[in-house]
Amino acid sequence: MRVGLFFVLTFALLFLFLPIAVTAAQPSVSGNVHHCLGCHGNKDFSLELQKKEKLSLFIDINNFAGSVHGSFDCSACHAGFSAEKHPGRVLKTIREYAVSGSATCKTCHAKFKSSMHAKMTEIAKKGGKVCVDCHGAHSIKRAPKGVSKDSGYCLACHANELEMSFRDGGKQSLKVDTEALPLSVHSKLYCSDCHFGFSAEEHPQRIFKSKRDYILAASESCRRCHFDKYTKTLESIHYTMLSQGNLNTPVCVDCHGAHSISHTGKDRTSSAKRCENCHGDIYKIYAASVHGSALFNENNQDVPVCADCHRAHNILDPRTFDYREKVPQMCGNCHANKALMGKYGLSTAVLNSYLQDFHGVTLKLYKKQKDFGDTTTTRPIAVCIDCHGVHDITSTIGPKSSIVKANLLRRCQKCHPNASENFPDSWISHYEPSLKKAPLVYFINLIYKIFIPFMMVGLILQILLHIWRYAVNR
Repeated sequence: MRVGLFFVLTFALLFLFLPIAVTAAQPSVSGNVHHCLGCHGNKDFSLELQKKEKLSLFIDINNFAGSVHGSFDCSACHAGFSAEKHPGRVLKTIREYAVSGSATCKTCHAKFKSSMHAKMTEIAKKGGKVCVDCHGAHSIKRAPKGVSKDSGYCLACHANELEMSFRDGGKQSLKVDTEALPLSVHSKLYCSDCHFGFSAEEHPQRIFKSKRDYILAASESCRRCHFDKYTKTLESIHYTMLSQGNLNTPVCVDCHGAHSISHTGKDRTSSAKRCENCHGDIYKIYAASVHGSALFNENNQDVPVCADCHRAHNILDPRTFDYREKVPQMCGNCHANKALMGKYGLSTAVLNSYLQDFHGVTLKLYKKQKDFGDTTTTRPIAVCIDCHGVHDITSTIGPKSSIVKANLLRRCQKCHPNASENFPDSWISHYEPSLKKAPLVYFINLIYKIFIPFMMVGLILQILLHIWRYAVNR
């Protein structure tokens, strides 16, 4: 009896509260929306446009109720539409419908009228993004607080053809290569790490006089992370020229790029080609030299490139004496490396032989004078580049070796105006004398190596005998 009474009461409670539970499960929307859903709630409801495109007019009530606009009436966005009035609209394509609908967003989101978003409707005519492309139409979600750390949000627009206009009439593409971006050394960074001040809510519109002004401003972002490199550039000839008003002087973006930044140490060929943008004539000379031809024709990564001699950030003026006195050491970085020179059968004695001859000794003397504060010496001392050239270095062996010898007298006469035609023959180059190379000098050195020790032993013996004789006579 008690069990039967329990079931009766249970069914009675379900009968009373079931309508309330069903009502509570329905999405909370206004009555106006329910009226519109009489048609737009039908999944098959659609409209054929003039270009024969089929536009779906179905609205999912659950998605709409969960959107940030879930409490709005349909007429809040679709102005001019009501239960009594439903004007017809003539549209050609679905894209035209999206552009037209996105223009309505500006009614409430007035703060975007002064930002880049205000131009999206104009850009959309050329294939750009508009509001509904990123945010949707009836299932709009609130942008997450961490959207500034989501590069995908930015690429929703910047993966397309966008451009910036400057006051001088120039333009700059704002499209980001989504394939090159993951290969960049900055692939793990977010857009906002470099483009600070930009977010989902704030996208300020900046106006520059020219494209060059934009690049100079963009390069300032680099020093926030690479301050050590930035301080080195302050000592560079490039920064000196920039501070003197030469705006065409290269800055970070000119050499490293913007979004497809590669590791400078891995591809030395690309490193050399960057300098071509400004130093085109010198680049051609270098490409034809013994170093350049090995780099570009043989892909030899051992040869020096521009940054090895001129540095990357603290680039010195090569016309100064301070730069010239560092030349032997620069060349010695490679030519005194036994492991490196051993691969190509080259002598490593070039640096020591230079430092031991007249020119090298004189250079060391001038350096010491400079260290003691004597800066009166400005006379150029012959260094590697005076005989071998700067960017047009040729091989000292093979068919082109005659070029070096033909230019040697002319180079000697810069410091020795009375030098005769056979004047350079008195120098035996950087190589040690041998039976094949300067045999006469080799034999003279050999005689001295035997004669001098013999003389020293004889002298000592003579002194000892003299002492012995003196002691005996006493």
